[in-house]
Amino acid sequence: MDDLVLDAARDCVLAYGVRRTTLTDVARRAGVSRMTVYRRWPDVQSLIGDLMSREWHQVLVATGEDERDGPARSRLVGRVTAGARLLREHPLLCKIRDVDPEVLLPYLLDRRGGGQDEMLRFLATAVAGGQADGSVRPGDAGLMARAVYLTAQSFVLSVRTVADGTPLAEFDRELARLVDGYLRPD
Repeated sequence: MDDLVLDAARDCVLAYGVRRTTLTDVARRAGVSRMTVYRRWPDVQSLIGDLMSREWHQVLVATGEDERDGPARSRLVGRVTAGARLLREHPLLCKIRDVDPEVLLPYLLDRRGGGQDEMLRFLATAVAGGQADGSVRPGDAGLMARAVYLTAQSFVLSVRTVADGTPLAEFDRELARLVDGYLRPD
């Protein structure tokens, strides 16, 4: 049932934006009663938070579909770069960024959402894996994960402000160089 409602919420946001989406719209599109939606999500904000967490989880999973052999650092750099590209192109994130950017502000300035927590856990685990195989320098894996996250986040949300006509694929290569150099053992 949750996926049905989250799919409907995604469709509503893509059609109307976050501010114009109501739980009634979502229930109607999902073909369920309003009470079914209200029992699980008391307001649109909580529903959109769960929707973003689900969508960002799917991006994280998609970056692992091309897992290849090699050092953990190389795999991590590839996943970070692919994840940044996928998020930057993600229809839901693009719609929110373009129509309702204020929805993103709490996640940039005040608190983390579930999707961000999941990404940080993934990064910390991947950094620790790289440290174990010697491909990532020693250090606090959690702190290093946060530094990688903040770097990638700027390539997702801010790159348009500085691209000045440069193809975004070139920024992906630069992100890979930054992350690889940061993690590389001395």
